[in-house]
Amino acid sequence: MDRDLSGAPDVELLRLAGESDLAFAVFYRRYERLVVGWLLRRTGRPDLAADLTAEVFAAAYLGSAGFRDGPEPAGAWLLGIARHKLLDSLRRERIDSSARRRLGIERIAISDESLARVEELRDLGVAELLEGLPEDQREAIQARVIEDADYAEVAARLAISPVAARQRVSRGLASLRRALQRQGEDR
Repeated sequence: MDRDLSGAPDVELLRLAGESDLAFAVFYRRYERLVVGWLLRRTGRPDLAADLTAEVFAAAYLGSAGFRDGPEPAGAWLLGIARHKLLDSLRRERIDSSARRRLGIERIAISDESLARVEELRDLGVAELLEGLPEDQREAIQARVIEDADYAEVAARLAISPVAARQRVSRGLASLRRALQRQGEDR
């Protein structure tokens, strides 16, 4: 698709998302700061805000065909997804924090510099980049982000601990962010 989609309405970008990575990239760039900012204000943690932003946009990508244009803008739709992802995360965090403390595992943190790089992304190519991940990370992201399984379900499915499941998802999302950044720099 060669046409300029920068001025296209949200509903059109989401309608085209399944057939055009460029359409979803335009949508992503349009709303990424809104979602990251909203999540960052609520979590106070750049690493969690970045992870949840990835989950929000993955869910939006998968649900793009179901988006209906109405009185609420697409930003409100995304913030609704973000709210659900945040609530799920807070519920999981209570469980995971207890396990991390018992096991003596520190939280994986993403620097402000890494978060700034996330804001500079230029293109998405999500399906291809997901296929390029190691199988264990791809399966964990598929289960957690795409299928919306909680970490206990991911752990059971992959025959690992919930802490290991969280780490695989986090590492996979970090790899996707790096790949997206490289992709943006190449353009």
